[in-house]
This record gives sequence, C-alpha cells and structure tokens, in this order.
Amino acid sequence: MIQDLAVFWPALAVGLLVAATHVPLGIQVLNRGIVFIDLAVAQIAGLGVILGDALGFEHHGAAVQAFAFGSAIAGALLLNLTERLWPQVQEAVIGVVFILAANAALLLLAANPHGAEHLKDLLAGQVLWVTPGVLPAVALASAAILAAWWWLRERFFYVLFACAVTVSVQLVGIYLVFATLIVPALATRHLARARVPVCYAISALGYGVGLSLSALSDLPTGPLIVCTLSALGILFFLTFRPRIPT
Repeated sequence: MIQDLAVFWPALAVGLLVAATHVPLGIQVLNRGIVFIDLAVAQIAGLGVILGDALGFEHHGAAVQAFAFGSAIAGALLLNLTERLWPQVQEAVIGVVFILAANAALLLLAANPHGAEHLKDLLAGQVLWVTPGVLPAVALASAAILAAWWWLRERFFYVLFACAVTVSVQLVGIYLVFATLIVPALATRHLARARVPVCYAISALGYGVGLSLSALSDLPTGPLIVCTLSALGILFFLTFRPRIPT
C-alpha cells in the first residue's frame, strides 16, 4: 500500500500541474475552433524528442529537451502564420501538420529496435514513471506559463501553447494531453459562470479516479485516465446541460 502511494501521488501531482495550464488554454482552443492544434503541436514536440534521440543525445537530457521546445515553438509559429494567411482552412492545415509530424516520427523510428516502445510512450505516456524530483521543475514551468497566459493572453497564444504542450507531452503522452485540454472545456462549454473551477474539478477527479482504477485493475494508466476523464465530461454535460424550452 505504501509503495502504491509512493507511485500514486507524484502521478496525481503531475496530472494536476498539466491540468493547471491546459484548462485555460483548452477553453481558448475551443473558442478559436482549432481543436486539433494540441495534437499537432504535441506531435511536433514528440518529433523533436525523437530527432534528438536519433542524433545520439541522452533521451531525457537537456539537448533533447531543447530539440522538443525548439520544434514545438517552430511549429506553433508556423501555425500562427498560417492562421493569419489562410484562416478559413486553419483546421485543415493543422491536420496536415499533424500527419506530417507523425509520419516523420515513424520514419525516424523505423531503424530503432526500441521504436515501438518509444512510440507507445509518446502516445500513451508513462505518467506512473514520474518521480518526485521532477515536480518542482514542472511546477515552476506551469506557474511561469500561467503567469504569462494571464498577462499576455492573445498576443503569444501559440508560443505559450507550445511551451505548455512540450512540458506535458513528455510526462503524460499525446492522448492524455489532448483529453486534458479538450474534454473539460467541451463538457463545460454551456456554463456562463465558474467554468474554469469546474474544469479543474473535472480534471482532478478524472486523474484521481483513473489512477485509482489503474492501481486496482492493473490496466494501462494513461488510456484509463483518458477514458475516465471522458466519461466524467460526458456525465457532467448530460447532467447539467441547458434545458431546451418546450
């Protein structure tokens, strides 16, 4: 029991830190109508990690992190440019960028004997492998992103988004990044008040229940949290949706 708790609390803490930045960004993404931007930017950040690893740098070293941040910010700036040039097809452009980054990653991993494992980690994440030692750095990065978000807002949306996604995708994986960003925002889109606190509550409950179910069932943690978070989002929306006048 004590050993399970030692694994559980860092995973829950990192989930809450991911939600801290992704909730306000997710609401903004939904308002902008560019829902799949996080998949594209997360995939680009993952491509940077794979590229750095392929060039022989330490997998979790500073050089690979620089590749991840550089790739994500470059991708975010590119999407910012395409939004200004072709706003009417921005969602399609985001989809193409995602597909290109995903297939470039597959090509880089083709000759890697551990390629399938790396790809699984990138998609589903390894949240249970998070150690307490990484939490201060993640907390500091999350606080800096939140402070910049509330101060700068629209002006640096894409860059801040890239920073948030780059930090989170290596901790929880692309699927959980997308779920944390979109599910709470989608479930609460009809709320006029207290939307952000409710989003945080859904996220916290999703991570807590998902981690608990994973410990009890021994099922993969990342996918189980995604399913739990989605179920809670659907339940909330159906329970508190606006009544249609008859």
